[in-house]
Amino acid sequence: MSSTNLKITIDGSAGSAAPYEQLRAQIAARARSGKLPAGFKLPTVRGLAEDLGLAANTVAKAYRALEADGVIETRGRNGTFVAAAGEGAAREAASAAQAYAERVHRLGLTEAGAIAAATEALRARYAAK
Repeated sequence: MSSTNLKITIDGSAGSAAPYEQLRAQIAARARSGKLPAGFKLPTVRGLAEDLGLAANTVAKAYRALEADGVIETRGRNGTFVAAAGEGAAREAASAAQAYAERVHRLGLTEAGAIAAATEALRARYAAK
């Protein structure tokens, strides 16, 4: 399944990531790389679902995750757009890092232990791409 407008391809084979996750990851990657510039208007949930052969709820779930991550923004009836790069993601990352620091401190980890745990998690996550 693919959308020619966004060049999104959904792999429906066994063992592939959930369709909403594939959609979320591809839109996020294109927004970060600049292939989808800030202000780019995304298709409606129903329109993209139809293009990709997915349920509207699947696309809506991906859009909600992207909005929560600060990658896209919904402007009411005007539509959904790629958000300005960096700002939302940087704020979200800083907030997550602060929460992590507080949690590992409460758990009694040393700074070195906390850094090692975060480094391992990041390596595992980025190697999985």
